[in-house]
Amino acid sequence: MDDSKIVDLYLSRNESAISHTAQKYGSKLRRIANNILNNQQSAEEYENDTYLETWNRIPPHEPRSYLFAFLGKITRHRAIDECRKKSSQKRYPLFCELTQEMQECIPSKKDVVSELEVKELSRIIDAFLETCSEDQRNVFVRRYWFFDTISEICKRYGYSQSKVKVTLFRMREGLRIQLEREGYTI
Repeated sequence: MDDSKIVDLYLSRNESAISHTAQKYGSKLRRIANNILNNQQSAEEYENDTYLETWNRIPPHEPRSYLFAFLGKITRHRAIDECRKKSSQKRYPLFCELTQEMQECIPSKKDVVSELEVKELSRIIDAFLETCSEDQRNVFVRRYWFFDTISEICKRYGYSQSKVKVTLFRMREGLRIQLEREGYTI
């Protein structure tokens, strides 16, 4: 079913919207959560939590042209929040590894004090990604948005591990430089 029609079902408060969403995007949402949590059962729970939160957010939101991104963001944020709660116990090493990688080029929340600054930071990152090749963007997004492992990225795109690692390193360095040019101190 078309995303716009699924959103119409949510807007009309038709419960079949959830089953259509699950049919179309369920496996992708579970994969996002599982990549972060490394626990299939928890991933399924977060998938279901995503449907409930989506139900509560539509309306007022109407993500007709970006439904998967809308759903993925909810799943991702819920799973990351869970990781943050348990990170002191080091249960999620991939999350800790990715957080450490990105801390090298993105300022911490303590440096970003207002929502306006958060939007500006997001704009800068988006502009930086627009200057990158499609291959670079794909690798970056797979790693830092979908939490894919290096080996999963290699398999998906047919790259060597060294190519993926070097690409990510250079992109983080480029992003750090861009952020410093824009006045962010790292």
